[in-house]
Amino acid sequence: MKKTRAVITGVQGWVPDYILTNRELETMVDTNDEWIVTRTGIKERRILKGEDKGTSVIGINAVKGLLKKTNTNPEDIDLIICATVTPDMPFPATANIIADGVGAINSYSFDISAACSGFLYALTIGSQFIETGMHKKVIIIGADKMSSIIDYQDRATCIIFGDGGGAVLLEPTTEDVGVIDSLLHSDGSGAPYLHMKAGGSRKPATMETIAAREHYAFQEGASVFKFAVTNMAEVSAEIMERNNLTAEDVSWLVPHQANKRIIDATANRMGIGPDKVMLNIEKYGNTTAGTLPLCLWDYESRLKKGDNIILAAFGGGFTWGSIYLKWGYDPK
Repeated sequence: MKKTRAVITGVQGWVPDYILTNRELETMVDTNDEWIVTRTGIKERRILKGEDKGTSVIGINAVKGLLKKTNTNPEDIDLIICATVTPDMPFPATANIIADGVGAINSYSFDISAACSGFLYALTIGSQFIETGMHKKVIIIGADKMSSIIDYQDRATCIIFGDGGGAVLLEPTTEDVGVIDSLLHSDGSGAPYLHMKAGGSRKPATMETIAAREHYAFQEGASVFKFAVTNMAEVSAEIMERNNLTAEDVSWLVPHQANKRIIDATANRMGIGPDKVMLNIEKYGNTTAGTLPLCLWDYESRLKKGDNIILAAFGGGFTWGSIYLKWGYDPK
């Protein structure tokens, strides 16, 4: 009997209209376009503006587009998982709000928080429900409104992050496609290097925490860069070795869009040339849990059924991991 796998049968991304360019950032903090592009590869990022608009806006738009593209009835969705570190509110889950917003009245839903690795974690979890036969249609979302937790007086972080995300539909298949393998890791000792100081149960919001600007993402760049380069590259090479894949076998590397130098290091460790690396950091920046589905969405027309794809990410926590999958369909 052939093994049942979870296969991606559709992908859709969504980003806000407002474009925050490097030139505009030059008027906000002490930085310049050349410095940003040289160190990160980022030229612009999208920002979700307007009152009462949270990450659910990104998720709802992405899922509505996905349902339309795949001709899927929202009432047929069994489960929705949203990976995010910028939920609309502590509770209910942003996935609950998205499910309501798209009419997925028969699904249950929940959020997971694994920072930039969130989409990998969610995709792995969602795949298990398909493989066991428990569910037939699962939607995985990676989305973040990073502008809500970024200090635009801090030039070390405000140049990096943007808003956006995407969603994929998982369905069962017995063909030789779908999610093949995953390697996920975490190391809580990395928390001091990338975190948000206040707003949680350890340090609830007070006038003092607000005045001290502790409700924004904090990053010690040099330490994070070192860990990211090493671990994202190693886990990608490890999943290739574990599945007997050579560089020639890999059709695409889908790397987390955090920094062009980290992406290059990962590709080099895998022995993969730039022609096989998905890259859109220059126009979206780092959308945290949103980068991987946004890449798949941008490159969807270039993917072919059976393509060997390696997804890789590294994020705060620390979290990191890689997924090996075979693409499930030819360009529409």
